[in-house]
Amino acid sequence: MYLALGTAALGRPLYINIRHVQHDFSMESFTQNAQSVLDEAYRLGIRHFDTAPGYGLAEKLLIDWLQTKNDDSITVSTKWGYTYVADFNPNAKTHEVKEHSLSKLNEQWQDSKALLPYLSVYQIHSATLESNVLQNRTILERLAFLKRRYAIGIGITTTGVNQTEVIKKALDVEVDGNQLFDSFQCTYNMLDQSISKVLKDLKNQQKVLLVKEALANGRLLPNSKLKQYQSQYKELNFLATKYNVGVDAIALQYCHAKLNVDWVLSGATNSAHLRQNLKTLEVELNEEELANLDTFKIDPKDYWNERKQLQWN
Repeated sequence: MYLALGTAALGRPLYINIRHVQHDFSMESFTQNAQSVLDEAYRLGIRHFDTAPGYGLAEKLLIDWLQTKNDDSITVSTKWGYTYVADFNPNAKTHEVKEHSLSKLNEQWQDSKALLPYLSVYQIHSATLESNVLQNRTILERLAFLKRRYAIGIGITTTGVNQTEVIKKALDVEVDGNQLFDSFQCTYNMLDQSISKVLKDLKNQQKVLLVKEALANGRLLPNSKLKQYQSQYKELNFLATKYNVGVDAIALQYCHAKLNVDWVLSGATNSAHLRQNLKTLEVELNEEELANLDTFKIDPKDYWNERKQLQWN
C-alpha cells in the first residue's frame, strides 16, 4: 500500500490549511480522536506512520500506541529540528520554532529513539539552504553515527521554492565516503510539481521518496472562494464522479501515478476522512487524465507565496 499516515494534524489542534473549522478544544477528546485514527489506519492496512516532535503530542501518542503492537511490518519516520510552542492555544501567534542545532538534534533524539524498533527513517525537519544544516559537519557526522548505531535510514524533508536545489545538495552529502541521506520527504501535488526535475536522480540512486501536502493544504478541495482554481475544480469533480470517489482520492492517486512514490502521506484528522483518502486505492488514472491534471501546475514562487497566506486552522 502506498498510502501512509502523517500525524501533523493529529498531535496539535491547528494546522496550516485553507479550511476554517471552529470547535471547542478538549484535550481528552483530542487524544481519543488521534488514537482512534491510528487504530483505524492500522485496521485498514496502513503500516507506515510519519511524525515529529514538532507536531505537538503526535510523536508521544504514536510511541504510546506502538506499545500495544507487536508487528514488524510497521515502519515509522520522524524528524528533528522543530519545537511545538503553541501549548494547544488556538490563538497562539507562534506555533512552532525551527532550530537546526546539534543540541536540538540530541535533545529530540532522546525522545524519538523510543520509536525503535519501528523507526526506519530519521529526518532533518525542513532542511533548507538558509539553515546551512547540510553543511554542518558536526550534525552530519552525528546523524551518520545514529545511522550506523541503530541501523536506520537518514533523511530530509523539504519545503519552499528551493526544494529541488536542497535535494540536489543533500544527494551530494557524504560522511566517510558514503552518502548520508537515504530518504526524501517532499511537497508534491498538481500545483507544485517541481520535484519532478530530480525524480530520475532519486530513483537511480534508489532513495526512499515520501510525498507530503498532496492536497496542497486544502487548495485542491473545491472552494468557491478560490476563484483562480475553478477550472481545476471542474476537472477534479468530473474525475471524482467518474471513479465514484472524493477529490482527495484523485489528488492522492495522481501523486503516486506520477512519481511511483514509496508513500503518499494522508493528513486525515479523523477516521471518516481517512476512509475517504483510502479510496485512492480504487482509482487508476489513465495517461490522458494525468496529462490534463499536469496542466494544473503553477510557478513554485506563486505556490509558496500563496501558501504563506494560509492560516493555522
